[in-house]
Amino acid sequence: MIGDWWSLLIIRDAFDGVRRFSQFQTGLGIAKGMLATRLRDLTERGVLEMAPASDGSAYQEYVLTEKGRGLFLVIVALRQWGEDHLFQEGERHSVLVEKESGRPVMRLELRSAKGRVLGWDETTVRKTDEGGT
Repeated sequence: MIGDWWSLLIIRDAFDGVRRFSQFQTGLGIAKGMLATRLRDLTERGVLEMAPASDGSAYQEYVLTEKGRGLFLVIVALRQWGEDHLFQEGERHSVLVEKESGRPVMRLELRSAKGRVLGWDETTVRKTDEGGT
């Protein structure tokens, strides 16, 4: 579902306030057919839903569902990785900021149950029991 690049970019833009087909298409430079397919897929999978236009016009808008909003930390992590690795020194780019203060948000970190920051080599995946633990 979110494995393709276009879907991730659509979800990112939805978090940034993009709601209309034309806004997604202009901002991403994606072909209309490709965008229509991705929006339909994200809607069918419950990541986005259609809603009446916020300005009262006859248009429909795409909004994130609760399931879609659950991807927020994933999108933030990818955004922060991009800020670190996809721009040249001094090149202008976007940065995620807190609305109230206008300051950049803190870096995401993975922490242990005791609060210690964990590196990639300090974790492993374990299957849960039937009860989910």
